[in-house]
Amino acid sequence: MDDGMRRPLRYDAAKVERAVRLLLEAIGEDPERDGLRETPARMARAYQELFWGVGRSPAEEIDKFFESGTEEMVVVRDIPFHSMCEHHLLPFIGRAHVAYIPSDGRITGLSKLARAVDVAARRPQVQERLTAEVADAVMAAIRPHGALVCVEAEHLCMTMRGVRKPGTLAVTSAVRGVFLEDAATRAEAFALLGRAHA
Repeated sequence: MDDGMRRPLRYDAAKVERAVRLLLEAIGEDPERDGLRETPARMARAYQELFWGVGRSPAEEIDKFFESGTEEMVVVRDIPFHSMCEHHLLPFIGRAHVAYIPSDGRITGLSKLARAVDVAARRPQVQERLTAEVADAVMAAIRPHGALVCVEAEHLCMTMRGVRKPGTLAVTSAVRGVFLEDAATRAEAFALLGRAHA
């Protein structure tokens, strides 16, 4: 099924509708007024789409492999994603960058890396864990010499509430294997990603 239309493994739309109705009442709104009458059902459909990654493994999305005959670095930059901060259930939106060095020439389709990012993102999440989950998925599925994942995102919990600092980006990275062990290889990857980290 197309990734935008997947359904969570366990999902109770009726409970979501009841919860949204209670939330509207709790903030002093009338869930029966014209503009809100269908909001619980709309939110149930939206949450089904937003949280389809719950209970799924990002590594399972990396399920097709090819022999490339090379062990040169593979980099996929600027994979767009959106997720929901598990602390406030507000969105964070950004881009993920994934690099790996094949072992024995074993590579995967580039779209598989984007799908792994989507699965990790489509659940209540924190950016730090999302970054690590994608790196671990690449290591588990492809079995490369190493993986490096860099994620940058704007968190609406910082933009809309609290410190109210729109445009602020959080940047996280996870390094595995040779990228962790070899500073020059790590620096090369960050340079290809357009990042100054080393």
